Amino acid sequence: KDLKKYTVIQDCIDGIYTIPQSAKLLGLSDRQIQRLKKEVKEKGPTGVIHKNRGKKPNNATEQDKINKIIELKKSYIYEKANITHFKELLQERENINISYSCLYSNLRKNGIKSPRKHKKEKLHHRRKRKSYFGELIQTDGTPYDWFGIGKRYSIHGYIDDATGIPLGLYMCESECLMGYLEITRQMLTDFGIPDTIYSDKFSVFFPSISAKLTIEEELEGKTKPKTQFFRILEELNINLIAANSSQAKGRIERLWNTLQDRLVTEFRVNNIKTIEQANEFFPKFIKAYGKKFGVKAEKEETKFVKLPKYVDLDILLTTQFTRVIDNSGCFSFYNKRFQVIADNIPPKSKVTV
Repeated sequence: KDLKKYTVIQDCIDGIYTIPQSAKLLGLSDRQIQRLKKEVKEKGPTGVIHKNRGKKPNNATEQDKINKIIELKKSYIYEKANITHFKELLQERENINISYSCLYSNLRKNGIKSPRKHKKEKLHHRRKRKSYFGELIQTDGTPYDWFGIGKRYSIHGYIDDATGIPLGLYMCESECLMGYLEITRQMLTDFGIPDTIYSDKFSVFFPSISAKLTIEEELEGKTKPKTQFFRILEELNINLIAANSSQAKGRIERLWNTLQDRLVTEFRVNNIKTIEQANEFFPKFIKAYGKKFGVKAEKEETKFVKLPKYVDLDILLTTQFTRVIDNSGCFSFYNKRFQVIADNIPPKSKVTV
């Protein structure tokens, strides 16, 4: 490259090429050609060599700093962090500022790759976000080895479709009704009542095909069985619709990808090792996540409705069953008999447990 540059400049000096012709051949400006002509006349072939060649750049990162970063990345706390997350943690917790490109290149030089696997996925056209905050809430639960101990626990979550902001997170040993009731409590308390919830066809949301109505439900005029969760949403006038595939509720699926990518490291950094500690940590994490990854809704108005004061969440967020009082003033519940301590309750009366 230097030989070509020197040859063209020398020909320009000898009058074979004009300055514009030389500039076009080398992809340089006319002014640069004039400068190179002067340098070659004074110094010969060395005149085409850049003055900074072989010198350490002023913005070069110190080797001690790089060594410390490599040591931190190999440590137990940061080994699972992807490069972007690791860069953020270096700035927040270690007071080390470094550009992504510099961090990436130095990690690669030392044989450290991002733990996140990038695989080519089948193309699915993205559905346009809803326009209003609270118009559509996606929900799901995902099992994962969050603590890196070889045991999987399930996190239940809500995410707003319009903004991508998580509205509730709660961890249980497995995906269950209690987990969904707890994130519902968080959402109702912090934001209010949404318009629609979008879920999969898990049995918490929709009864199985083989489920049948009880005699009491048939007498009440019901035409199809409903889950406890469905009943709760009905009382709040929240629509519940089912997705036919995981791709259909891609917003929350991408949330799980991000959490699996970041939470393991966040738990290690904050010394979180139990379900109780994780659930205590989630409100702070949700706030930071929404600030970093959330987007502004297309419309400024919200579809969330404030929870009425007369609604008691401790009563609403429960499983409820109807039983009948017998002649002795008792009712049966899961093979146990209970006596109702009250006056003037006639036999055959219905009670809600």
